[in-house]
Amino acid sequence: MRKKTFAAAALFAAATLTLSACGNGDDDSSPVAVASGGSGANQVATVLDQPFTKPDLVLTDTHGKKYDLREETKGHPTLVYFGYTHCPDICPATMSNIAVAKKALPKAEQDDLRVVFVTTDPGRDTPAELGKWLQGIDSRFVGLTGDFRKIQAGARSVGISVEPTTKDKNGKLVSVHGTQVIAFSPKTDAGYVLFGESATADDYTKDLPRIVEGAKP
Repeated sequence: MRKKTFAAAALFAAATLTLSACGNGDDDSSPVAVASGGSGANQVATVLDQPFTKPDLVLTDTHGKKYDLREETKGHPTLVYFGYTHCPDICPATMSNIAVAKKALPKAEQDDLRVVFVTTDPGRDTPAELGKWLQGIDSRFVGLTGDFRKIQAGARSVGISVEPTTKDKNGKLVSVHGTQVIAFSPKTDAGYVLFGESATADDYTKDLPRIVEGAKP
């Protein structure tokens, strides 16, 4: 695994510049994702020497119930990703890679692991839409939606930049967001590893056993 160690403050400045602009995927002949700036997008994993605090987010899950991210994941190894269901490439690929890696864990560790997908496009990603989308990837994954400003603030607290969904010059809806997956320790509940969008299923498979036990990969 390729990895670097950074202080959280320094990485925050880099990560917030690393964005992915995803279209609606109707036109397969045009680019649908562009990553620019920062060091996180092409780095498989970044280990922080000063971990992030878990976002203080209370949102709505796929069953329409309140979900307190800190309380519900406390003491559990947790992966958090900010993305959206209409993304044609990076978001589904990332979640699918994690799903593949999760299946390689012993059942007890699979049950302990929390994978949380927070939408960056709450206008379209209703609880029902999130539930339907995640069902096709892993039914145990948690999907959260809610007030955009709350989601944006939560993402920024861990160095992930999220912008409101807008239309591009062709009239397609575009959600611009950071593409890092943040791993939180079950021992401290702090976010100490960032996976970039280039992380493969094999990368997650190699690193998840260490993350589940709260050790550095």
